[in-house]
This record gives sequence, structure tokens and C-alpha cells, in this order.
Amino acid sequence: MDEDALRGLDPRADPQLQRRALQYFEQLKSSPDGWKLCAATFTNGNYFGNDQVRFFCLQVIEHYLKYGYREAGIDIQQSLRSLICTCLQLMGNESNEDRSFLRNKVAQITSLAFVADYPSRWPTFFTDLIGILSASAKAVDIYLRVLLSIDSEVVDREIVHTFEEIQRNTVIKDAMREQSVLQLTETWYTVLTQFQSSNPEVTCMCLDVIGKYVSWIDINLIANDKFVEVLLEFMSMPLLRESACDCIHDIINKGMEPVAKTKLIESFTSILQIRGILNPQEEEEGDYMAKLSKLINGIGVNLIISWQKLQKAEDQENARVTMAALEEKVPLMFRFLGDEDDDVSGAVIPFVQEYIGVLKQLKQMLPKHREHVEGLLYTVIKKMKYDDTYNFDHEGEDEAMFQEYRKQLKTLFTNLSALDTELMVGTIHNLVSQTLPQWETVKVCDLEVAISMLYMLGEALPSPQGQQFSPDISKASALQNMIRTLITSRVSCQGHMIVELQFFETVARYEKFFLAEPQLIPDVLMAFTDERGFRHPSAQVRSRTSYLFSRFIKGLKGQLNPYIEDVLSRIQDLLVLNTPDNGYQHLLSNEDQLFIYETAGSLIVSSSLSPERKHHLMKELLSPIATKFESLLSKLQGETDEKRQYAYAQSINMATSLASRVSKGFSSQQTMQACGCVETFTDLLKIFLQAVNVPTHRQLIQTGVRQYLHRMVVCLEKEILPFVPVVLENLLKQPEAKELHDFLPLMNQLIMKFKSAIVPFLQQVFMPLVSTIFRVLSTPTDDLDQVTAVEKKMLQRSYYLFLSTIISNDCLDVIKNQEMNNLHDLLLTIVQGAADIPDPQSQKMCYNIMRKLIETWGGPNGLAGFVDFMYKSFLPACFLGPMKPTFDLNDGQTSLALGECAHCLKCMLDKRGQEFLSYLSTDYLPKLNVPAENIQEFCEALKTDYKTFRNYLKNFFLKAKS
Repeated sequence: MDEDALRGLDPRADPQLQRRALQYFEQLKSSPDGWKLCAATFTNGNYFGNDQVRFFCLQVIEHYLKYGYREAGIDIQQSLRSLICTCLQLMGNESNEDRSFLRNKVAQITSLAFVADYPSRWPTFFTDLIGILSASAKAVDIYLRVLLSIDSEVVDREIVHTFEEIQRNTVIKDAMREQSVLQLTETWYTVLTQFQSSNPEVTCMCLDVIGKYVSWIDINLIANDKFVEVLLEFMSMPLLRESACDCIHDIINKGMEPVAKTKLIESFTSILQIRGILNPQEEEEGDYMAKLSKLINGIGVNLIISWQKLQKAEDQENARVTMAALEEKVPLMFRFLGDEDDDVSGAVIPFVQEYIGVLKQLKQMLPKHREHVEGLLYTVIKKMKYDDTYNFDHEGEDEAMFQEYRKQLKTLFTNLSALDTELMVGTIHNLVSQTLPQWETVKVCDLEVAISMLYMLGEALPSPQGQQFSPDISKASALQNMIRTLITSRVSCQGHMIVELQFFETVARYEKFFLAEPQLIPDVLMAFTDERGFRHPSAQVRSRTSYLFSRFIKGLKGQLNPYIEDVLSRIQDLLVLNTPDNGYQHLLSNEDQLFIYETAGSLIVSSSLSPERKHHLMKELLSPIATKFESLLSKLQGETDEKRQYAYAQSINMATSLASRVSKGFSSQQTMQACGCVETFTDLLKIFLQAVNVPTHRQLIQTGVRQYLHRMVVCLEKEILPFVPVVLENLLKQPEAKELHDFLPLMNQLIMKFKSAIVPFLQQVFMPLVSTIFRVLSTPTDDLDQVTAVEKKMLQRSYYLFLSTIISNDCLDVIKNQEMNNLHDLLLTIVQGAADIPDPQSQKMCYNIMRKLIETWGGPNGLAGFVDFMYKSFLPACFLGPMKPTFDLNDGQTSLALGECAHCLKCMLDKRGQEFLSYLSTDYLPKLNVPAENIQEFCEALKTDYKTFRNYLKNFFLKAKS
């Protein structure tokens, strides 16, 4: 071995030595005899105690077994078999102190040899394996590790196998059942009885092996008196009982016929109950209880599966027996679901879910079933409660696990509600009416769970009941009474963040309640805007209520007229823009402020106030932004400190974002014009446009202005058009590819909105914009600059999408009216995109544009000179593009481009008819040296339907490129 290279295996070695070790590893793997050198090194004793080198050797041997061994001759097989026997003997030596990862790797290479050789090349594998090993704990340990590794290679269903591997594994399992399993089970029994006291770890590993193998071997080899007696004995031994529990669980999980499965489960549960194992003490240790709960879950779920199979087979008698067995397990289900430990409770939830599913299938629920539903409902409510150790301020892993567990309970609650809605509503009504009015003396966890159950009730009830509220109190539903209690009880004054959060979640959930009882709206508005909501000490509450308030307001637009100006005055101080110069900590984050501004805009727009009043309120809302914006822009331009520059740029971006969010209040019914607010927003736009060309943090600032422009295109009509040349003028001075790429969607939005009406305006800006795009695209860049390369590719796509948008939205006159030389150059860019650019998305768009131009101008009365250009440029592009080496005909995106290319050729035929076919057959295709019979075949295919021609075209190019 190369000693210098091996020194690089030490984790503390310098990077150069480590690289050398890696190269040496690759060298040994690729050498035919590398594995032999490593085998000798592993077994000769020179490196005992050096785990890194020995593990390195095993990895090389593993590589050979995986990739080179299958074709090996008899002498190599004998050598490798001898190596494995030596390795196993070394690992089984009682004085051996090798660590687990080495023992696992030896087990793995043994299992790799096994799957390659058994049963044909090494039929005596198990006899040899058992014969090699002495009865020492170390020997048994490696033996069991080999069996676990074989399970991973052959049985483990979580590992994805190829079809060949599945066939191989089937042959191996059949041979093992026939030749070796009986011998293996005898060794397992010996291990269990011999090591139960002296070596619990080995005993537990043996139980793990039994649990894995029992899934596919004869059940009677394990589920018999001698094994069951040992397992039951282990259930009373603290160091073994968890593994024994898992082993019994694996036994009852084995796939079997339903009648036999029921008998097996009943025999196990009967003995476990007689010995008191299924009735543990309350103070029993948690990990063991979780294992017991998992066992109960397995028992319940398997009985339900058996019952369902018997029902399907219409075996009523055996189905009745299995149902009786299932009903007997329900008290155990309750015992473990209600356990104080959530891990114990959570382990039995699948059983509960399946049991609820069984109750849904029953034609009629008996009184005992209704009792079970009620019991489950109370247990779910009890387990939903937060405990005293829950850290609401700093939620960690334990808290996250409880939230996951709570989601499972919520699913149970929803499913239970479908069984007995009346019971559920009555139970929650009692809980709410007994808890919330006494909020000053009730624990936080009890208050929270009562409000949470009220929230969940709306999701669990059938939809008509969940949102049915009556203005007549005498006709009010129980749900309506509960929501009224929630608000009038003043529980929102309790102060704890979790109670406040759940209160706001619930009132936002039931906004339709306030249409029936609008007199309670002021109480909720007050709660949102005072120390319970936006001004709560907890940032989490402030943030969540900012969003929930937005939802609440949107749901009640028509009911809020009397309160609008009061609410706006209450939130006035929360609307102050965060800037580096404020000098104090804001209550709301930038994200929260976006919601508050959007809500303020909605309140004003949706009110029944006059347009004049709306204009006044909107101006009051937005004027501070305008004032701050100009001040921030001035400070940014005079600032030299980089950190403060960035802070000012962020504030400028935020100012534009806030104004954009306000505009979301407008709709197709309540337009900006109808509300008298056009001037306010266009004045802001003039101010914002001053920032477009600021050299510092230009991209961040432009993003905000562009976002605002997008909103204005949506909200304004033709008032927006005069501003676009101003934006273009600033943008086109020294743009980058990304800036242009980000700007073009705005142009597309304008075109799609105004269509032909925008043509005169678009005419002016079109060529300057196109020229700028191509100037930026042709700017030389460093070959290693991948970022700029990607940005240019995206700009190219945006350009073609821009052209496509013009053509598709009645704006073709913009292109048609260009000067002839400009039009010619423009059409060439489309040809270039189709024929030369190795980007299938751009090519697809170019072929699509060509087709649309041919449809418009390719007929007898088309644009002068266009037909000649079509023959000389568009037609060659349809052949040059697909013939490029970069045009992968088997790629999905490229197939779409080829489809558009086929469309394009079909369109030429539609517009020019026989003239086009003659040109193809007598002029163009002969110049490409296409054989005469292929030319005729091509022209015939072109006359068929689109789908047939598209498939033909693909084969045509595949042959041409082969």
C-alpha cells in the first residue's frame, strides 16, 4: 500500500494529502487487483487499530463486489469467499475491539457476496456462516449484522429495486425458505435464550432480525409456544421489553389471511392481558409506553384490515367475530390515546383514525358507538391543550413536535364531527359557555383550547351550517351564540399572546357572523387596533393581526362605513414609513405595514363616501409617503456611507411598495376614476419616476417603481400612457440586461390592456427600445461570466415575447409602419432567433411569430416584398434551426419548437398553395441535396394534417442528422 497516500485518510491531514488519498482510492477501485491488495491489508494485522485504513480497504472491496465480481471466475470466487470467512472470524474474535461502523461494513460486503453467489454459486452460505462463528457474543453480533444487511439487500421495501433485482431477490427468498430458514430460526432461539441476561444488546439485535424476517418466512416458525414464551418473558425485563414489543408488533403485522390474522392477534393479546402487560402502571417509563402504544395500534389496525377483507368477501360470521375482537380493544385505544405523554398518545392515532372510518361504514351506530365517539371527542379536547412547559416566546423542537401532534388531533376532530354533528356542537357549546365567561379565573390553556375548538368547529361542520347566521337572535344557531359569547365575554382582554392570537383567528374565520350581528363590529375593530392587536407586546401577535385585519375588513366591506374614519385615525401612527432617521423602533415590520396600507386603501375605496371624500382620505393616506420619498431620495444622493445608502434605498423601495399595496383596494366596480383618486396616484408616479436613474442601488429602487407601474397599468386607463416614455427615456440611458428583461413585461401588460389604442404611442418608443435591447445583447462579456450570460438569454426570450405580444394584440401596425430598413433588420432578428439561437423556448416563439406574420402578410394582398423575404429567409430558418447540433429532437422543449416550425411550413402552404410546393420541389430542397424521392415524400406529407406532418418532420430531421 502507498503509505503516503494512506496518511491522507486521517481527518486532520492537510487538504493536499487528503486529495492524494482520494486519487489513490480511485486508482485502487479501477485496478483489477486493487481489491486483493486491500483484502490482504485488512486481514494481515499490520493495520489493526487503524480504523481509517481498514475502512478504506473495505470500501475498495465493496466497490469490486458491486461492479466487478459478478463476472468473476471460480478462482476469484474462492479467494473472495476465503476473504469473507477470514473477515467474519476476525470480527467474531472475542478480543476484537472494532467499532460498529467497521462491523457494519464487513456485514455489508458479506451480504453483497451473498446476493451475487447464493444460491447457485454458494449454496452452503448459511451453513458456512453459522459454522465459522463460535458461540461468543462478538461472533453472534457479526452474524446478526450480516442477517440485517441481507434483509436490506433482499427484502427492505423502502429501497427501490430494479426488475432484475426483484427477480433475483425472489429466487434468494425461495431458496432460503427451502434450505436455510429452519436452521436460522433455531440459531435465533439459541441466541435469545443464551444471551438474554449476559448480553441484552445482542438479544435485542436478534429480536430485530426476527421482526424483519418474519414478514416473509413461515409464521409458525416464530408464532409457536417456545418463541412466544421467550417473548413474553422478555416483556417483563426492562432492558429487553422494548425490542420484544417491536418484535411482537412485526409478527402481528405479517401479511396473512384475515381469519388466521384475527386468531394470531387474539392469542397474543389474550396472553399479554393475562400477564397484565397491556394494563401498565400510570408511572411506567415513557419509551416503553410508546412501544406498547405502537403495539396496540398494530393490533387495532390489523383487526380493522381483517374485518374489511371479510366484509368484502361477505363472510359475515367471521366478520362478526373480528368486529367483536376489535370492540374489545377500544378501551385499550382510549387508555393510550389519553396518555399524558404525547408520544404514547400519538402512536395509537392511526388506530383511532381507522376505527372512526369503521364507524362511518356502519349502517347504524349503536349506543355504545355513540359513547365511543363522545369519549374520543373529550379525549381529543383534553389532549389539544398546551401544557405548562410550552415556550410560546421561543418555540423549539419540542414545541414543533406538539404542533404536529395537534394537527393529527385536529384531523381526528374533523372526522368525529362527521359521525355526530349534534354531539360535537353540543360539546363545544358547553365548553365555550362554561370557560370563556370565567376567563379571569380560568387557565390560559383551557381558554385557548375552547377558542380553538370554536374555530375548528367552522371547518368541521357541513358548509351550510358552518356559515349560517341569523339577524334574529331567537333563531340563532349554537355556533352563532358561541361567537357572540367569544366577543361579549371580553376574553380578548386576557393578555396572553396565544389567547389573543386564537381570538383574532376566530373572529376573522367567522366574518359572516358580523353581517347578522353588526352591533359587535366596533368591539372587534377596537380589539384589532389597541393593545390586544397591533399594539400587543408580542411581535408575533402584531404581525399576525396585521394580516388577519386585512382579511376581516375585506369580508365586511359594506358594513364598515360608520367606522372608517375612526379606524384610519386609530392606525395613523402605524402608517409612518420606516426610515433610517426615525430614531425609534417601529411596532410593525415592513411586511406588516404592507397589510395595514392595503387595508386602509380597501376601507377608503369600498366605503359609500363621495368621490371627493375618498380623494381627500386617499391623499391624507399617501401624502406622507410622497413627502418622505423626496426627502429619502435627496439623502440617498448625498450619502457616502454604504450601509446608510442601502438603508435609504430600502426605504425608497418600501415607499413605492406601500403605495402599490394601497392600489389593491380598487376593483372593476370601484375604479380609481370612479373614486376620484387618479390625480393622487399619478402625482405619486411623477415623484417615484425621479428615482429610476439613481446610480446607487438602482436595481432595488427600480424594482419598487416597476411594481408601482404594473399596478397603475391595472388601475388607470389612458392616463398611464404619457408616463411610459419618461420611464423608457430614463431606463434606456445605460441599462443592463436584467433591467430590460424586467421592464419588458410592463410593456406587454400595456399592450394587452390597450391593444390597438396604444399603437400611436408604441410607434414612438418601439425602435429606440429594440435598438437598446440589441445594443445590450451585443455588448462583449467575459466568457466565464455565467450570470451575465443567463441574463442575456432571459432578455433575448423577453424580446421575442414582446414581439409576440405586439402581433397577438392588434398592434401589428407598429411593426408594419417602421422604415423599410428597420423592418428588414427586425425580421432578420426573428429569423436569427429561429435558426441560430440554441434556446428552444426562444426558437418556439420565433417560429410562432413567423407563422402569425405569414398569416397576416403572406397572402395575395400582403405587405409588399414580404413573400420574397418569406421564401428567402423564413423558409430556410425552418430547416436550419432543426439541423443544428444543439437542436435535440428528443427533448421536450425542442419538440414544442419543432411543432411551431411545422405550423409555420403548413401556414406557408395555406397562403401560397401550389406555388410554395413548386418552389420547395424545384428550387429550395434540391439546393439542399435532398434526394428526389424524399422531396416528393416531403411535399406529400406537407399536404396531410398538422399532427401527421409534425411527426413526419421529426423523422425527416432525425434521418438528415444521422
